[in-house]
Amino acid sequence: MQKHEGSQNPDLDKRKPWLRAAVAAMEDGLVLTDAEGYITFINPAAQAMTGWSLEEVRGALLDTRLQLLNPETGRPLEPDPAKALREGQIVELAQPTVLAGKKGHERLIEGRVVPVRNRDQHLTGLMVLLRDVTQRQRAERAVEEGIHFGDTILATLRDPFLVLDRELRVKSANRAFYETFRLTRADAEQKHLFELHEGQWNIPQLRARLEQVAMEDRAFEDFEVDQIFPVLGRRSLLFSARRFHRVGNHTDLVLLSVEDVTARKWAQAALEDSEHRYRRLFETAKDGILILNVPSGQIIDANPFIRDLLGYTFDELCGKELWEIGLFEDKQANQEAYRELQRTGYIRYDHLPMRSKNGHEVAVEFVSNSYRVEGKAVIQCNIRDITERSRLEQQTQAQAQELADLNRRKDEFLAMLSHELRNPLAAVHNALQLLRLQSNDSSLQRQARLIVERQVGQLTHLVDDLLEISRITTGRIRLRLEGLDVRGVVERAVEAVQTAIARRRHELRVSLPERPLWLVVDAGRLEQVLVNLLNNAAKYTDEGGQIELSVTEDRGEVTIRVRDNGIGIARPLLSRIFDPFTQAERSLDRSEGGLGIGLTLAQRVIELHGGKIEAHSEGAGQGSEFVIRLPVPTSQPAHEGTPPPTAQKPSTAWRILVVDDNVDAADSLAMLFTIAGHDARVAYSSEVALELATEYRPDFVLLDIGLPGMDGYEVARRLRQRSELENLRLIALTGYGQDTDRARSVEAGFDHHVVKPVEFESLSSLLASLAARK
Repeated sequence: MQKHEGSQNPDLDKRKPWLRAAVAAMEDGLVLTDAEGYITFINPAAQAMTGWSLEEVRGALLDTRLQLLNPETGRPLEPDPAKALREGQIVELAQPTVLAGKKGHERLIEGRVVPVRNRDQHLTGLMVLLRDVTQRQRAERAVEEGIHFGDTILATLRDPFLVLDRELRVKSANRAFYETFRLTRADAEQKHLFELHEGQWNIPQLRARLEQVAMEDRAFEDFEVDQIFPVLGRRSLLFSARRFHRVGNHTDLVLLSVEDVTARKWAQAALEDSEHRYRRLFETAKDGILILNVPSGQIIDANPFIRDLLGYTFDELCGKELWEIGLFEDKQANQEAYRELQRTGYIRYDHLPMRSKNGHEVAVEFVSNSYRVEGKAVIQCNIRDITERSRLEQQTQAQAQELADLNRRKDEFLAMLSHELRNPLAAVHNALQLLRLQSNDSSLQRQARLIVERQVGQLTHLVDDLLEISRITTGRIRLRLEGLDVRGVVERAVEAVQTAIARRRHELRVSLPERPLWLVVDAGRLEQVLVNLLNNAAKYTDEGGQIELSVTEDRGEVTIRVRDNGIGIARPLLSRIFDPFTQAERSLDRSEGGLGIGLTLAQRVIELHGGKIEAHSEGAGQGSEFVIRLPVPTSQPAHEGTPPPTAQKPSTAWRILVVDDNVDAADSLAMLFTIAGHDARVAYSSEVALELATEYRPDFVLLDIGLPGMDGYEVARRLRQRSELENLRLIALTGYGQDTDRARSVEAGFDHHVVKPVEFESLSSLLASLAARK
């Protein structure tokens, strides 16, 4: 900071030596400025307070070196010291004020800012006087805290407590005293103790003892008084008193504590009564109870229930150890349990076999703990017959197993249902692809074909979702992770929903970053999630609505947002939107379709990637937003993964054998390959397929798994055993699509596993890639 070199007040260095010495010896800080507020002098005390030397402050503005802060707000002081320059008036600093020093060290100060005038009453500068009150403030605070600490201790005492002077007048009392005896401070303070409650405290024996404390310093404890108080009734009180010697010439005080033991005495009486009740309960309890002697572990008491359960009389049980009456296998097991009880004070056996006197065995719940009664240690054993409970537990386990079997059969049923649905879907799908090749369709025929295509696609998605929800929720899914640019996945998802977007005339805005965003994900699964969210946005947004999809990266994660201005999500539904089969209310026509499991699949897939998905909506009619957050890998993937094989047009036509017991599916697929220029034949059974393969020598066999009699796995294994078919490429074309099905396909010798229905172009590309590899 550039220092001010203008006019200054005369420096103290030019004054008389005695004046300089006096200023240097001052315990208070002194700072002088010129008429413009620039510092001209700072004495040693002020240097110590601020940490600034005279050379560091001379020529600097006052407020840059003397930072005065409000102690409550920490903000600059108001009014500021410069007011003395502006208005020529003395400014008293707040008491106390915080002085912020050179290195941030703060002190508490008091002081004032005084304008300095010359003989002509012209303002020539300021004189700032500072007094360090930090230690004084700390000492005062310590005193206040000590007083508060003492008051708090008295206030928190649960028993009444009084402070009396030597004449036994009440100096003070705690809250418990006033609340217990229903007095106010005005009723008690400065009053003689024995005048309270119209003399109810004037008990001769108590008075004599207190006077001995006050005059002879003879303390006493637990002096019991039984007294009737007008507002409390009869009370039993214990008084304790001693004299408190104060430092200095102050008169000693008498400290008196009062403990109300009325409740304790009542409790004692109640205890005696409860012992009688306990005995009645002991005798009538519907659980067995045994009381043991601690040193010996022998029975000293037994209630009627355990006597009846075991078939022993009271005399037969007394003096016996537990192993002798049918509990525990033998004496050694009994002693081990007894040692454990002595060590921990508690033992429990949930299913302990017990034999009665006549040899009948039952399962019991055995709980034992040790405690003291009238100073003596005893052991109590509670024994409950759980024969019926054991039967119910076994029944519950059987039901649980039945439910597990039911769940397994459910999964098997879904797999079978998927297979049975996919076969006719494949036939219809192939027929549609054949119709698509016709160039002379009328507009009505094209419209009808498009309707059928859309509905077949919807049925295919429903079948896939039925299997996916079972696999994902039970953890039977494995991700095929690869490093890739997430923008490509987003673009493929957008392309997949273009038909649905265009049909409802929505405006889809896509915002992608210019640079690649690398993630390690399962591209197919992530695309499935995005297609699901975009389809939902299209379904639940009115025609002509707006849908936005954006991808951003921030703080180590990629965020994908799908937002629409559609019907929104009602608040009660928002908290369970990701639960299976959860859907918003619809009309009876169910025009939007779906099973209510798409969002559940989306959530599970994202969580398997280590990310999370959230749903947001302001309510019905307010639109909705789904936010996906995926972690960015700590190191950038070296490549985007292996690109999918591209279809290559063969130089010669392929020989293709289609094996399927669904005649329509087999014939329609063979027709497609024939139209594409290949030689295709069909077989509707396993036996015909094996014969025809040997005779026909196909390049490819498209083989269904679920064939009657000999299944497709066995057919594949037999084809692989024939040396003349070593160049054969086997493709499983089936309705079974679970991971176990794919694993069995690899084991049986298939080159690839394709789930029905399949686009003919995709299937042709697959065959081309297999032909290129072979």
